[in-house]
Amino acid sequence: MKAIRFHEYGAPDVLRHEDVERPVPGTGQVRVRVAATTFNGVDGNIRAGFMQDPMPLALPHTPGLDVAGTIDALGEGAGGLEVGDRVVGFLPFVDDGASAEYVLAPAEILAPAPVSIPLADAAALPVVGLTAWQALFDHAGLKDGQRILISGAGGAVGGYAVQLAKAAGAHVIATGSPRSIEHVKAAGADEVIDHTATEVAAAVNGPVDVLLNLAPIDPAEFTALAGLVRDGGVVVSTTVWMSTPGDEKRGVRAVDLFVRSDAGQLAELVARVDRGELTVDVAERVPLTDLASVHARAAAGTLAGKVIVVPGTA
Repeated sequence: MKAIRFHEYGAPDVLRHEDVERPVPGTGQVRVRVAATTFNGVDGNIRAGFMQDPMPLALPHTPGLDVAGTIDALGEGAGGLEVGDRVVGFLPFVDDGASAEYVLAPAEILAPAPVSIPLADAAALPVVGLTAWQALFDHAGLKDGQRILISGAGGAVGGYAVQLAKAAGAHVIATGSPRSIEHVKAAGADEVIDHTATEVAAAVNGPVDVLLNLAPIDPAEFTALAGLVRDGGVVVSTTVWMSTPGDEKRGVRAVDLFVRSDAGQLAELVARVDRGELTVDVAERVPLTDLASVHARAAAGTLAGKVIVVPGTA
């Protein structure tokens, strides 16, 4: 089969499109014929070697944390699944990923794929959807009637976070850039602030219960935004390489979010998609052979929206 692998850490040009053995599922595993994977920001950090301590890899390594596809082989003990099932999942960080024609997946991390959208598009859901869900509900405990400020709402996680927060009954204040403002509004934000033209902390009218930060931010600005959080509130951030500001005196918690795979939560996200309550937004579809160029565009800061990567032609 064809796969993208890197044999050493480095720039995007370490990614190679090559022939590899089709994997055989072991105990508790299934083999998935890949309909699509995606590019996530962490993929670039892993490839560059920035994540070696928390995520030690055996090289060569195939990237691709998201998978959508069809089960074509079962290992022993992979109960509850059948050949032909259409599934989605968030693959383990240190295992070979789905930038290939076939991938192995632990059976317990998979959920049935949505039926209301193309199977390939469903790859845009697992990692970023779970990041948004866990930030809002596992860590922030967001409740009906609360106010939330989502910094960096124009990205892929932000789109889900805005939709999920609105569905939970929150008042959503979101930041975006000129190219993402309309997208953030369409996701349902009550207020949208152009962070390139306005000092966000000064533009927010009144305190918030939750600050969710999804993008790199100047530390002084981050601290100013955290100052908007009311006593007993919470700051959740996905930019774990930065210090997340809290305030012990005021009971404001600071949470660094490390997303985890959760099939139950993913199944709930899928159900919302199929009920028409959650929109899966795909900005671009590219063939597997173009994955290195996607990494390069991301490194240059020119990648916009969620990109799905499909074996063969997009």
